[in-house]
Amino acid sequence: MTPGLILATFSIYTFFIFVISWWTSRKADNESFFIGNRKSPWFIVAYGMIGASLSGVTFISVPGWVGTSHFTYFIIVLGYVAGYAVVSLVLLPVYYRLNLTSIYTYLGNRFGRASYKTGSLFFLLSRVIGASFRMYLVISVLQLFVFDHYGIPFWVTVIFLMFLIQLYTLKGGIKTIVWTDTLQTTFMLLAVIITVGIVIHEMHTNLQDMWSTVWASDYSQILVTNIKSSQNFVKLFLSGMFITIAMTGLDQDMMQKNLSCRNLKDSRKNMTVLSLILVPVNLVFLFLGAVLYFYAAHLHLNTSGLTDHLFPEIAFNYLGVAGGLIFTIGLIAAAYSSADSALTALTTSLTIDILELDKRYAGKGKILKKKREKLHFIMMLIIIFVIILFKMINNEAIIAQLFTFAGYTYGPLLGLFGFGLFTRFAIKDKWVPMVAVLSPFIGYALSKLLEFVFTGYQTGFEILLINGLITFIGLLFIKTPLKTKNYGNI
Repeated sequence: MTPGLILATFSIYTFFIFVISWWTSRKADNESFFIGNRKSPWFIVAYGMIGASLSGVTFISVPGWVGTSHFTYFIIVLGYVAGYAVVSLVLLPVYYRLNLTSIYTYLGNRFGRASYKTGSLFFLLSRVIGASFRMYLVISVLQLFVFDHYGIPFWVTVIFLMFLIQLYTLKGGIKTIVWTDTLQTTFMLLAVIITVGIVIHEMHTNLQDMWSTVWASDYSQILVTNIKSSQNFVKLFLSGMFITIAMTGLDQDMMQKNLSCRNLKDSRKNMTVLSLILVPVNLVFLFLGAVLYFYAAHLHLNTSGLTDHLFPEIAFNYLGVAGGLIFTIGLIAAAYSSADSALTALTTSLTIDILELDKRYAGKGKILKKKREKLHFIMMLIIIFVIILFKMINNEAIIAQLFTFAGYTYGPLLGLFGFGLFTRFAIKDKWVPMVAVLSPFIGYALSKLLEFVFTGYQTGFEILLINGLITFIGLLFIKTPLKTKNYGNI
C-alpha cells in the first residue's frame, strides 16, 4: 500500500463528504446548525451515532488493547446498555420537556447562572480534550504511513485535516453531521469486517475455527473477579454505565444529535437501537483485536509497544493493497467522525451557553450566523493547538487516557445533573464553580489513598462515579431551602 494510493483514497472519500455537506447545507440556517430543524429521521441518527460512538478510539485502540486487557472491555460495553437506558428514561424526557437546544441550559434553570456556566465550561474542556485525543490517534497513523513520506510536518497535517472538517461542518452543522455520520459508520464497520475476512483467508482457516481458537485463548477472558484490579467486572460495568450517562447523556455533542429528532418518542427509539447495536459491534472489534494478535504471531511480528499501531501496521504492511485500502477508508471515516460533531457541539455551547449570542442577537439571524461561523473557526484553532500539545506528552494507550481524563472532567457534570434531577434542594449558586473545580482534585487524592490503604488496589474508570459522588456531596454543603419554581426534577 503506497502513500500515493492512500492519499488518493483520502481525496475521493473527502470529495463525497463535501457532496453530502453541500446537499444538506442548502438553505441551512442557525436552527439547522444547532438542532437540524428537529427533522432528523431517528433511524438515520441511530445508525450514524454508531460511528460517532466508536470514532478513532474504538477503531484503532480497542483491537490493540486486547493484547493487555483481553475481552474485559466487553463488560464496559454491557454497562453502556444500562447507561443508555438511563439516558432514554431519565434525561431525554427532561430535555424535550424543556425544549432545550443546549442541555446545559437546564443547569441555569435549576440552579442559576454560575451553575450554567460551570457545566458549560466543563463540557468545553472535556470535549476539546476528548476530540483532540481521538483526532491525534488517527492523524498520527496517517502521518506515519502517508505524510511523513512526503516530508510534511505533523502540525501541517493537523491544520489541513481540521480545516477540511471545519469547512464541511461550517454551514449545515448538525444537519450535515447526521448524514455524514452514516457514511462514517458504514465504512468503519465494513473495514473491520472485511479485515477479519482477509486475515482469516491469509491464515488459511475459516471463521468458525478462528472463533473457536480465540474463545479458547487467554484473549477471550471477560471476567476479572479480583476486586483490587482496575479490570474488576463490577467496576467495569458501573464505569461503562456512568461513562455513557456522562459522555452521552450529559454531553452536548451526543445529545445534539438526539435533540435533532422530531420528538421524544423518536429520540428514545434512536437511543434504544443504538445501545443494542453497539454490543455486537464492539464484540466484532474485540474479535478483530484477537485475530490481529494471532496473525502477528503467525508472522513472527513483535507486537511489543505497538498497541494503537497494531491494526495499521498489519493492514498497511502485511495485508496487501486490498487490506491497506480497506483500512485507509475506515481510518479516514474514523478521523472525520472523531471531530466533526465535536466541533459543531463546541461551537453550539460557546455560542449559546458561554457568550449567549442567541439572546443577544434574537431575531437577527444573519448577524448570529456570522458570529457563529467565527466561533466555529476559533474552536477549530483550539482543537489544533491541543492535538499538537498532546503529541508532545502522549505515552500510553489512548483509550485509557480518554476514559481516565473523562472521569475527572465529566464527574462534576454527573454530580450537578444528578443533584438537580434527584433532589428538590436549591443551592448557593455562586459556590458551584468551587465545588466543581475541587471535586477532581479530591477524587484524585482519594484514588491515591485507596491504593495506599488497600495495597495493590487499582483505581480504574470508576473514578468518574467517585468524582460525581464527591460533587453531589459538595452540593449538599451549599444547599438552601427550595424556592417556588419549576426546577425540572424527576
